Amino acid sequence: MSTGRSTTWRYGVCGALLGATMLLYMDRLTLSLLAKPICDEYAFTNEQYGSLDTGLSYAFAAGAFFFGFLVDRLGPRLLYPAVVACWSCAGLATAYSETIGACFLPNASVPDQTYLGFMLCRVALGFFESGHWPCALVTTQVILTRGDRSLGNSILQSGAAIGSVVTPIIVFYLKTKEPGGWRLPFTAIGYVGMLWIVPWLLLIHRGDLDRKPTVEIAPAALDDAPNLWSADFCRMFAVLVVIVISINLTWQFFRVWLPKYLEESHGYADREVAWFTSAYYVSTDVGCIGVGFLVKGLIGHGWDVHRARVVTFTGCAALALLAVLVAFLPKGSLLLVVLLFVAAGTLGLYPNYYSFTQELSKTHQGKISGALGTIAWVGSGTMQRLVGRNIDDTHSYATGIILAGLMPLLACAALWLLWPRRSAATTPGL
Repeated sequence: MSTGRSTTWRYGVCGALLGATMLLYMDRLTLSLLAKPICDEYAFTNEQYGSLDTGLSYAFAAGAFFFGFLVDRLGPRLLYPAVVACWSCAGLATAYSETIGACFLPNASVPDQTYLGFMLCRVALGFFESGHWPCALVTTQVILTRGDRSLGNSILQSGAAIGSVVTPIIVFYLKTKEPGGWRLPFTAIGYVGMLWIVPWLLLIHRGDLDRKPTVEIAPAALDDAPNLWSADFCRMFAVLVVIVISINLTWQFFRVWLPKYLEESHGYADREVAWFTSAYYVSTDVGCIGVGFLVKGLIGHGWDVHRARVVTFTGCAALALLAVLVAFLPKGSLLLVVLLFVAAGTLGLYPNYYSFTQELSKTHQGKISGALGTIAWVGSGTMQRLVGRNIDDTHSYATGIILAGLMPLLACAALWLLWPRRSAATTPGL
């Protein structure tokens, strides 16, 4: 499917999706970058810190299923700005965690009140952020042809990298050293999120995201999607479950723990961590955008769409595997360079994953994205609490880093061995 609007408009919409993803990661990453001063100020353990992301993840899991059904019924035009506004408010409210917690635990200690406030804000953030992916993937499925979706999805996903590049710089310059000096970044980023709503409503008019075939593509030539609940559908969905759990565990591990790992395991100063974190996410953006252009280039040279996607996905998994080396490298330039290659691979996995999900159904994309998001975030949420406990017990990040590097290999095995041949044998570039 694809709308009849111009190519410039279609990629303009992809740019708006990039902006939403950027804001999502700005709200999400702020806590990771401020984890050390917050944990020091309130004496939170690593397990408590990991449990905050568990709360976000489980709320995301519940919300993904809910918003997946909702976007298929209502469409993303008005639902999308609503969820962006709500998650921006949740991010902003994090600055007032102590006050929020005190409303529910008036007789508790300040650390307990603040922790509850953080947890409530992270739960709200995760729930409303979960509406982003069903809305975004329905949008790219409607406005782009099959051969263009990997590029469009790479543009969408690259917002994660851009948000993650600018957030460390914003946090570094807005935070202060005194107690409570961590609050301003949360409020500033929350207010910025509200501004996205205006260009979205100006760009998307009524009917633009209706699911209808283009005039230039015959309906019979549309995506070769299997019948819902057919054997092919169930097999493809099972493969996607393995893929999304595997790649999400890898990406979410480094998102949550990388700044603390660099500070605690290798003694990097907060300024060094801020600038390297920005460099890390620049590298993720290179990997993400590079995959989109590489897939499009391979299709242009005669490769079928599925083969181009699988080969580039495998290459990204190979880069992510370098994380195993990170667990054994000492502080220094080699460690940082290897982490940059890992970064490119971990985010580069996502555009093709999203494109694989768009092969399953023409009309149930929101439900499929939501269900897969629920599964992925239950897995990563459980992981974060266990990772925190392991770090408290061993005082080492090595086990988590090694497992994070190995997980994408499982995704590759499932894709190469189990994806039905029927879905791969489609017209190039459609």
